[in-house]
Amino acid sequence: MSKAAIDISSLSVSERIRLAEGLWDSVAAADADIPLTPAQGAELDRRLDDLERNPDAGAPWEVARARLEERVRR
Repeated sequence: MSKAAIDISSLSVSERIRLAEGLWDSVAAADADIPLTPAQGAELDRRLDDLERNPDAGAPWEVARARLEERVRR
């Protein structure tokens, strides 16, 4: 595997976020079977239970992402 030479410290915060998103998207697209740890499974179960008890508490991803991007631009 070749290594790309990227000086991450030279990137802006928003560029680093986009890089992280791109990396995450590439991992998700790889269709790899990555097992959850017991702690991760428990946390997902807790969050699902919370969502089922209070379905209107959260915000859609598009809204949450827009809020985060707005914070980064400030």
